[in-house]
Amino acid sequence: MLVQNVPELRELYLDYVNVSAQKSDWCQALASSLPDLRTLSLRSCGLSGPLDSSLSGLHSLSVLRLDGNNLSTSVPEFIANFSNLATLTLGNCFLQGTFPDTIFQVPTLQTLDLSNNRLLSGTIPQIPQSSSLRTVLLSYTNFSGLLPDSIGNLLTLSMVDLSTCNFEGVIPSAISNLTELVHLDFSVNSFNGSIPLFSMSKKLEFIDLSGNSLIGSLSSKHFEGLSNLKLQLSNNKFSGQIDEFPISNPFILDTLDLSSNQLEGSIPESFFKLKGLSVLSLSSNLYNGTLKLEMIQRLPNLTRLELGHNKLSVDTSSSGFSRLPQLSRLNLASCNLYIFPDLTNQSKLTFLDLSKNHITGEIPSWIWTIGDIHSNRLQGELPVPPESAFYVDYSSNNFQQPIPVNILNSTSFLMVFSLANNSLTGKIPASLCNAYYLRVLDLSDNHLSGSIPPCLLRNATTSLGVLNLRRNNISGDIPDAFSHNCSLKTLDISNNKLEGKIPPSLANCKSLEVMNAGNNKIDDTFPCRLKYSSSLRVLVLRNNKFHGNLSCSEVNGSWPNLQIIDIASNNFSGKLHPRYFASWRGMVLNARVRSDHLQFEFLKLTNLYYQDAVTVTLKGQEMELVKILTIFTVIDFSGNKFSGEIPQTVGDLSSLYVLNLSHNAFTGIIPNTIGNLTQLGSLDLSMNILNGEIPEELTYLNFLSFLNLSYNKLAGMIPEGTQFQTFSASSFEGNSGLCGFPLAGCDTEGWPCGYPLDTGCDSDAPEGNSAERLNKREYDWQLIITQKTVSRFRFFFLFSFFVFVRRAVKDGLTLEAQTHT
Repeated sequence: MLVQNVPELRELYLDYVNVSAQKSDWCQALASSLPDLRTLSLRSCGLSGPLDSSLSGLHSLSVLRLDGNNLSTSVPEFIANFSNLATLTLGNCFLQGTFPDTIFQVPTLQTLDLSNNRLLSGTIPQIPQSSSLRTVLLSYTNFSGLLPDSIGNLLTLSMVDLSTCNFEGVIPSAISNLTELVHLDFSVNSFNGSIPLFSMSKKLEFIDLSGNSLIGSLSSKHFEGLSNLKLQLSNNKFSGQIDEFPISNPFILDTLDLSSNQLEGSIPESFFKLKGLSVLSLSSNLYNGTLKLEMIQRLPNLTRLELGHNKLSVDTSSSGFSRLPQLSRLNLASCNLYIFPDLTNQSKLTFLDLSKNHITGEIPSWIWTIGDIHSNRLQGELPVPPESAFYVDYSSNNFQQPIPVNILNSTSFLMVFSLANNSLTGKIPASLCNAYYLRVLDLSDNHLSGSIPPCLLRNATTSLGVLNLRRNNISGDIPDAFSHNCSLKTLDISNNKLEGKIPPSLANCKSLEVMNAGNNKIDDTFPCRLKYSSSLRVLVLRNNKFHGNLSCSEVNGSWPNLQIIDIASNNFSGKLHPRYFASWRGMVLNARVRSDHLQFEFLKLTNLYYQDAVTVTLKGQEMELVKILTIFTVIDFSGNKFSGEIPQTVGDLSSLYVLNLSHNAFTGIIPNTIGNLTQLGSLDLSMNILNGEIPEELTYLNFLSFLNLSYNKLAGMIPEGTQFQTFSASSFEGNSGLCGFPLAGCDTEGWPCGYPLDTGCDSDAPEGNSAERLNKREYDWQLIITQKTVSRFRFFFLFSFFVFVRRAVKDGLTLEAQTHT
């Protein structure tokens, strides 16, 4: 109705208007009423797809902007037929399918924005010399492949953003011909090779090639003739030493980020002649030698200096620090510091990392400025953070006194506060509830006592994303005080002396990802009330007094992202229903997530995040995973009173890595579907009442490195399989009817005999003699280990090593773990 009486309308702007139209109706209405339309801008109008073919009738269309609509459709080929098309923006439209190559080749097209469409794939085709493209935005899409050399034909290109895609190969050297280029972002892809020269692109202001696999050395010739350039090359594989270079223009660089590479040698003095530098980040490389901190006096515009995690020794002994530039961020972690630098005049400092140094003695007066004094083993009373602080980390030191009662009384903007891994005593002060913007609170690994302040849960959870109180002496009940708009993602209260029940209000935390209440004295039934926490990935309740069955109907269909569930060492009972495993899609292969490990990004658009950790039992040992990989999946129901058969549906969890059902009362046979768990590395079914034979399908588990089927009622021959031959007799002991390598052989009566119990089988031996012979016979073990046995074990060792390497390469399964006996 709006457009039917204005057939000569040329431009229509309805951005951010809630257009009421059913699917393709809006396409048909526009095409039939506005045949001469040239500009159509309907950004964030609540439109849905598909893009109807009737739009192809708008022959004069020059500008088409549909950003921010839920089109959920593919891009039609007919758009390439708009002969006057100059602007096409379809960012954040939930596009899918393959983008038509021909649209890139429309000669009049100047602006193309397809960003933030994760399901949209495509490649960049050969670019004709007639191209008019000035802006190309493909960030956060599934575009992939190589960049064509013909990208050098984009002589009018000013801005190109291909960040966070799947491009690979070498960046074409022809890109050096793009003299109009101002902004280039190829970050977070798989580009390799060396970087091209950009010296001809005099207008360049921003280059981001971080997060790739670029190699080679770096020199000033790559960026000669440029000025005020923001250069970000972090997280690549650049190596070698950067030589000193002439400074013809001291304002050539505004930002120089070379962090997380393999650069070595001394830091070039040339860097400290770049008077225009605002950011100098060289952390996490292999730089060595000694650097006097006073050298940064030469950089009057510097606001961010990061030298941490190298092999450097930073000399802070000079007293002439009054002329240092005003820094907002200083990282001198692992820089062999022995004394605190005098930062008295640093009134703008908001982030300070002095971790992993050798600083001792009294805390200087300036420490009230914000800081991360991690791993310096400081002693004394905790300094109260200033009102301007947003990040405070005093972790891994030797603070021993109680937390001051006024610790956060005057802090307005604090977002991260960590006192972890000290020797703090006393109670948790209520002043911690005063930090309105607090996102991360970590008090773990201390000697804190008393109860959890209810206000900490009631007042702070509107913003609090991480609350970590693990490994203290906290007692009492968990307060039933979680607010209705609880935003917690990580709650770790493990290894305390907490009692009572899981509070019902915890169900308000619908964004919860990690819930760890293990090793307490909680006496409750299974927390079915957490059914609304659909984001839950880790649930640990081990070693408490939980009881009852898991038959709550509410659990069915919940927790689609669950990857670790550990309810071991409780008093759970009853049977496991097959549906329990049906909804745990996080334990199924191809369950994609954004990151490769669990983390909490507490400040958007930064690289600052909190790293979740959890302790699991793996292969009979407790291991603390300081990085919870999203591919690491665990089910541990051991040490309970579960009965009945093991459901066949456990075999549907195709990415499962650890399955521990030991020390229960399971009966029936071992499900052959466990053979479908091709990623399984640890299987423990010991101490149950399982019977029947060991399924042949278990020999298909090529990644299995730990197996325990001992002390059941299994019978028959142990299956012969390459992987099975690597397990010792302890994996099968306590099953009187079981035989075969590595136990005894099987005679015709089904009794164990032969190697290693005997040299042969006595067919006339009476019943019961096997055990007696085993008890009375003394063996010469040196004779038993024959040359054949040695060869067999050599093969098993080589095969196990091959399987380990194969899996490591395939899954990138790196567990940063600390083993506790």
